[in-house]
Amino acid sequence: MLTITGHTVEILEDPFGILSGERYEFILQASVPEDDELYTEQGLGIKVIYVVEGDESRINQYHVFEKGEKGENTVLDIWLEEEEEAMIAAYCKENLPVL
Repeated sequence: MLTITGHTVEILEDPFGILSGERYEFILQASVPEDDELYTEQGLGIKVIYVVEGDESRINQYHVFEKGEKGENTVLDIWLEEEEEAMIAAYCKENLPVL
């Protein structure tokens, strides 16, 4: 099972005012057990674009990546399970920056 161990978050600006709602970019640090198919020694990260529109909020998109030894990241072509996506959405909602 995926465990979130930390994060950074930034508010994404929409300079043209095209998009509705507020958008946030979360970079989540994650770990998985050694017997999980996603396990890597360097660790995993998840880049999440999280959208808040009024009372609604959701994950707009995400990418799972493997952390590289020298700071480079490799995007993995995988999709998370529904319960993992729900856990990430709840984590992002709980950790939104105060505006």
